Amino acid sequence: MTPIEATSLGQNAITITLLLAAPLLLVGLVVGLAIALFQATTQIQEMTLTFVPKIAAVMIAMLFFSSWMLIELTDYTRDLFESIPLLIR
Repeated sequence: MTPIEATSLGQNAITITLLLAAPLLLVGLVVGLAIALFQATTQIQEMTLTFVPKIAAVMIAMLFFSSWMLIELTDYTRDLFESIPLLIR
């Protein structure tokens, strides 16, 4: 395995990780921003108010995106296993 191949494997792993995490993180970000705006306008500064809606929104997003995430992860894993003979040389 050459250093270029090792770097490519690492880059692909980071890319798939970011791709799979992005929808859940974006949902959490949007819900957190909406709650922060709500708290700023109403001056309700309850710390627990931020956690429950974010957790619920991320759980719903996980239910919605889980099939796509599983397909992407399975395809990446299959491609990785198929490339093992080419990497061993």
